[in-house]
Amino acid sequence: MKTLTPSTPASSVVSSDRDEATLTALTVGLSDFVEEFGDELLAALNQANPPVFDGQPRQEREQVLAGLSRTLFPAQARTVHAVTELLINRGEPAAIVNGEMGCGKTTVGIATAAVLHRTAGYRRTLVLSPPHLVYKWRRETLETVPDARVWVLNGPDTLSKLLKLRETLGSPIEGPEFFVLGRVRMRMGFHWQPAFQRRRRQYGEEAVCPDCGRTLTNPDGEPIRPAALDAEDTRRTCDRCGTPLWTLVRPKGLSATDRSAAVVKALKRIPTIGEVTARRLMKTFGEAFLASMLGDNLYEFINLMDANGQLVFSDRQAQRMERAMANMEFGFGEGGFQPSEFIKRYLPQNTFDLLIADEAHEYKNRGSAQGQAMGVLAAKARKVLLLTGTLMGGYADDLFFLLFRALPSRMIEDGYRPTQRGSLSSAAMAFMRDHGVLKDIYSESASAAHKTAKGNKVTVRTTKAPGFGPKGVLRYVLPFTVFLKLRDIGGVLPPYDEEFRDVAMTEEQERVHQTLACQLTADLKRALARRDTTLLGVVLNVLLAWPDTCFRAETVKHPRTREPLAFVPAQFSDTDVMPKEAELVEICREAKAEGRKTLVYTVYTGHRDTTARLKGILERDGFKVAVLRASVDAARREDWIADQLERGIDVLITNPELVKTGLDLLAFPTIVFMQSGYNVYSLQQAARRSWRIGQTQPVRVIYLGYARTSQMTCLGLMAKKITVAQSTSGDVPESGLDVLNQDGDSVEVALAKQLVISE
Repeated sequence: MKTLTPSTPASSVVSSDRDEATLTALTVGLSDFVEEFGDELLAALNQANPPVFDGQPRQEREQVLAGLSRTLFPAQARTVHAVTELLINRGEPAAIVNGEMGCGKTTVGIATAAVLHRTAGYRRTLVLSPPHLVYKWRRETLETVPDARVWVLNGPDTLSKLLKLRETLGSPIEGPEFFVLGRVRMRMGFHWQPAFQRRRRQYGEEAVCPDCGRTLTNPDGEPIRPAALDAEDTRRTCDRCGTPLWTLVRPKGLSATDRSAAVVKALKRIPTIGEVTARRLMKTFGEAFLASMLGDNLYEFINLMDANGQLVFSDRQAQRMERAMANMEFGFGEGGFQPSEFIKRYLPQNTFDLLIADEAHEYKNRGSAQGQAMGVLAAKARKVLLLTGTLMGGYADDLFFLLFRALPSRMIEDGYRPTQRGSLSSAAMAFMRDHGVLKDIYSESASAAHKTAKGNKVTVRTTKAPGFGPKGVLRYVLPFTVFLKLRDIGGVLPPYDEEFRDVAMTEEQERVHQTLACQLTADLKRALARRDTTLLGVVLNVLLAWPDTCFRAETVKHPRTREPLAFVPAQFSDTDVMPKEAELVEICREAKAEGRKTLVYTVYTGHRDTTARLKGILERDGFKVAVLRASVDAARREDWIADQLERGIDVLITNPELVKTGLDLLAFPTIVFMQSGYNVYSLQQAARRSWRIGQTQPVRVIYLGYARTSQMTCLGLMAKKITVAQSTSGDVPESGLDVLNQDGDSVEVALAKQLVISE
């Protein structure tokens, strides 16, 4: 209601009301606008940016897909057609398949390589794989492409296999060749040691260059002692003449006795073979014969026959051995040269026609060895295909280094160039300013008066926040990315549901938590006032972990001075059940009643270990429980889980980091997150371990968090980062954590702000 004043004419008020009414009538909500004019908008978009693939496949490529041993779903086939159209007909150097977890990206990558082999003459494909998926790639390649040859480059004989490849480069080959290289093996280097001369002086020995005789000095110009130089872990060159001050060193070779012991040890890794059987095989067939068979042809070993033509192993033994040995690599040779460096130096350009980087987001970090090795291999291949389910983790620079390694020409064309020293830091910051979110934080503090004036000290620091602009999506994501969603496959997957549950603490638990939070927050405030961030990580980790680990006493110490900051006695005994644990038991009980198995994620598996306690509580309630720990080798985890399922377990407990990529956990349609952790990639990947092609039961994912704790703030920020991450996946976010996303900073900074503001 408006009040007239002597200076406000009535006619102007009436006019204002009329304008507001007109404006209200013309206002349309964004969703209503898109719903009404969506077809026109899509037509205009397609006219301005014609799609690379319009849905009409080329006949020759369709015939190749029809000839594969495995039939692709229509959505997978369209993805293959779009990628090959982009790489071949548009001539782009790289393509990205951003597919949801479980939609068959491995199959898409294999089928793309097969199509490029048949239609474009691509002979060799190099696959960069997580170490625990190397043999899955081999298995699926052989099951998909009838005439494929697969080389596994994941063992100590990797160098010898690459040397053999170099020797046979000119010889004709039949069918496509796949070389599967584990990303850990990819970055492993050679053995070396410092090389210099020693010279005696009055004050002792000094190290000198063996070529020019110059005394080797540190940055302060002081001579370096030989003992200090021997202990260095970085390779030096002479400042004067540039002579390398290091030399290669070959690891100690195996003697005959050691080699025999190595073969026996390898045999004992195989199921059903113990010490006695291994010794009998050694006596019957000989060390050299067994070593060569294990290194070259595992299946001949499984079908080994004695002198009478009888199979050495029974059908049951052979079945167990075949399943286990599919994930084993045996090598008795030597070779310590970094595979990526060997390919760069000693194989011709375009030896590999296609490079497939599986779980490509693992190569996004600025200074990681595996990221740099991936960039080296991408530069040596003719085309690059990136496969990922989480293209970015919420920040713009998540994409920068990955794009620079896969599409360097596009990035340099846009002005993101390395410095003369080769650093990309300034280019990454420019990319963040252009397409991401940067916050310039100004801090003003009163300073002492000058002789002639007063002045305040102003400091500026820049931090990054979640966000990626539409201009960046249009320039760097859409032109090179094919999106594949599970819903596009259509009708093959059951319903998927995510749910968040906040759990109330007991009164005593909440009271102690509030006291601890107030005490630590006060200490943190005082430290931050002095610009000391040492306590930040300690306080946040304690407040996040304590509600889940208060069954043991908690002592908080200053990380630098080791001075005690707080002590809280244990709140629950070994037999008491905490509220969140009671909620977990109820979830598992409901799942078991429905004939469903439960997968439980907990991030506290180190010195705050909660897995043993959860296992004990569930077993007391009658559940069969297994705990997957990091001690289980990555390559054996799939087989280890299969063994546990044969035992009839009801619940599997593990850290999400151990199973976040590649593993198909179809047997566990109910998934419970006891904590979320900080990593968006891990959270999204782990949440989809069960909702994959082949799943027949509805999948239910439940996030648990204690009410009125830092866990809620952490989950809220994870929801926000997932929202940003999904903006580059061609999707509107639909996560169980969206209920907490009411609104950026990193998780740690956001939690710190919440603590400081709320107290």
